[in-house]
Amino acid sequence: MERQATVVLDVGKTLTKLSLWTPDGRLLAHCNRPNERIETGMYVGLDAAGIEGFLADSLRNFAPLADIEAIIPVGHGAAAALVDDNGLVLPPLDYEQPIPSTVRQEYDEQRDPFALTGSPALPDGLNLGAQLFFLDSLRSDLFSGKRRVVPWAQYWSWILSGVAASEVTSLGCHTDLWRPLARVPSQLAVTRGWAEYLPPLHPAGSVLGTLRSSWATRTGLSSKVRVHCGLHDSNAALVAARASGEIGNQEATVLSTGTWFVAMRTPAHGIQAALADLDEKRDCLVNVDVHGNPVPSVRFMGGREIELLTGLDTRRIDVLPDQPALLASVSHVLANKAMVLPSLTPGCGPFPHSRGRWICMPGDETQRRAAVALYAALVADVALDLIGARERLLIEGRFSESQVFVRALARLRPDMRVYVCHPRSDVAFGALYLTDPGRQSPSALVQIEPLAQDLSEYRAQWRREADRMEHASVGRTVE
Repeated sequence: MERQATVVLDVGKTLTKLSLWTPDGRLLAHCNRPNERIETGMYVGLDAAGIEGFLADSLRNFAPLADIEAIIPVGHGAAAALVDDNGLVLPPLDYEQPIPSTVRQEYDEQRDPFALTGSPALPDGLNLGAQLFFLDSLRSDLFSGKRRVVPWAQYWSWILSGVAASEVTSLGCHTDLWRPLARVPSQLAVTRGWAEYLPPLHPAGSVLGTLRSSWATRTGLSSKVRVHCGLHDSNAALVAARASGEIGNQEATVLSTGTWFVAMRTPAHGIQAALADLDEKRDCLVNVDVHGNPVPSVRFMGGREIELLTGLDTRRIDVLPDQPALLASVSHVLANKAMVLPSLTPGCGPFPHSRGRWICMPGDETQRRAAVALYAALVADVALDLIGARERLLIEGRFSESQVFVRALARLRPDMRVYVCHPRSDVAFGALYLTDPGRQSPSALVQIEPLAQDLSEYRAQWRREADRMEHASVGRTVE
């Protein structure tokens, strides 16, 4: 048995992952579970009970491997739980739950301006405030008594420790509930009364308490295990990037890849980014880092689009043994001018109004996957332009293993040094670093060699077509 170890709980949109780490950065164990969506009768919710069972089983399996001293959660930014002394009041809403147009219209009339929150109006329940407003419309008695609205990452620290907390990276993630520059709850949150149900703010790396005795019994862990507050997942990747020697306090952008692709730009130390230049209509937004500072960001649903284009039953674009064949297929894709136009997820990303389609779709499956990887790189390239990304780019997450994607992005952005890190150590390391700032990064970043092929003509054609479709779609929407 190892003498010391820390658990990182990563509750994403698609997967829940648990990993066990030694102080010197060795990964002892790792497991994951696909997240389910549950039908409550009123809405589609998150399977908090299923995730909790997986968490308990996994911790019980980890217990014999090491003397576990701490647990820190990370989570996606579009969920929160309403809790009281007895537990969940009702299942958290799944952000893909459609919100009735009449409810949404009433909600939009009450939102703070983008200039104050950095939070654009997003579809369905992607704005956390819209979720609360919708739930409020279903049950007017929800917000009462000693109940608390706990952000998703902090819900899991509450489950484990019994201490309810709020945290700035979670509140500042397109929620409509936070004003990043003023560092206070939004007027919407105050007027609706939600602000008074937010627990006290705690730093992401702070210790909220120790493991509940019931969880110690349930898992075989010591009741002395420290439970840390936790943070938004993309912000954990940002912490990891800043801890690396290649990035540090220099100008850099982190592109986190999963169901969502989220790019977060951190200007060089002492330089303030121009937040007023962000285009809220193209999925630009302001995130908030662990120190409470605003971070210009942009996002699109890259992982979901890749999944829609390749299908669930085909091999993924990031499968390691397939990378040589996928790279070899790029020349055929370019010669045939095969490409995907945006967007496959309406309402999201730099081209929110367009309806995606193929041009000259290849009959060969490997060439199709290579074209999809190029598509992801082309959308990412536009997204990075929207936030003024320059000098350094770190790609982390699952799709950092797609060689066509990362090498195409390096070719498209020749003035940037493009890096990747180990796909299992990025978000996890950022969380671990907060529990122990003296921790050394488990591996150095790897600089990416650009694709050999010239992509300038291919990109020019793709951008012309993408812009034309977006402008035509906006015109139809206005009419």
